[in-house]
Amino acid sequence: MGAIQATVIYLILLHACRSRAAAQDGIWKSATATYTKETDGSIINEGACGYGNLHKSSYGKYSAGLSSMLFNRGSSCGGCFEVRCVDHILWCLQGSPSVILTATDFCSPNYGLPADYGGWCNIPRAHFEMSEAAFAEIADQQRADVDIVPVQYRRVKCERKGGIRFTVKGSSLFYQVLISNVGLDGEVVAVKVKGSKTGWIPMGRNWGQNWQCNINLAGQPLSFEVTARTGTTVASYNVAPSNWRFGQTFEGKQF
Repeated sequence: MGAIQATVIYLILLHACRSRAAAQDGIWKSATATYTKETDGSIINEGACGYGNLHKSSYGKYSAGLSSMLFNRGSSCGGCFEVRCVDHILWCLQGSPSVILTATDFCSPNYGLPADYGGWCNIPRAHFEMSEAAFAEIADQQRADVDIVPVQYRRVKCERKGGIRFTVKGSSLFYQVLISNVGLDGEVVAVKVKGSKTGWIPMGRNWGQNWQCNINLAGQPLSFEVTARTGTTVASYNVAPSNWRFGQTFEGKQF
C-alpha cells in the first residue's frame, strides 16, 4: 500500500470516528457527582487543564473535575457536559434541572477506598467533581446524608463569549500557549502556530490545554490554527503583535 493510499484510509477512519463521537454526544449516560466545598462556593484552583484562576478564565463555578474515564488524559479539557441529578426523590431537585459544566480538572482515583464508598473517581467510574454552588442547582446538598448523587450527563456545545484566547508562555526556545474559551465542542485536538517568518508549525500537547513547540518566535506577529474534536478548524491571523511578551493573553476568532 502506498503512502497516499494509507493517508486517505487514515483520514476516512478518523472522520468516521469523529462522526460516531458526535452522534453519541446527545445521548444521556449514567454517572455520579460529588462537590468540593470552597469558601466562595466555586472551584478556583488551577486544575489539571492549566487554566489558572477559573474565574478569570470565565469558567468559574461551572468548572468540574472528571474521573479518568471522562478526562481521557487531558483531551477532554474545555469540553462541555450537561449534568442532571436523577433517580433519587430526596436528593434530586424537583424537575431534575441541569447545569452545563466545563472540564477543567482531573479527579484522581483513590484505590485505597472502594469504588462505591469514597473511591468515586476510580476506574472505570464516570464521575464529576463539581463546585458546591453548581451542585446546589441540581441537588439538595443540605441533607446530611448527601455526599454523592446519581446523575446523567451528555456532551453539549460550549457557549462562549468572545473569541478563543491564547495565553503565551515559555521561554526563547520553548514556546508554549494555553488555549481557552473554546466554543463548539470545547475540546482542542490540534494546534498550529505561525510567525511572520515561518510557515504553519504543528504544536504538541504538553499537558491539559497547554501546547508547545521548540522554536524562537520572538519579534514576529503570531497566528494560530485550532482544530476541535469534531474536526472543524479555525485560523486566527496576527492575533499577537510583533512585540508580544510571555504571560500575555490574546483573543482570536471563535468557532
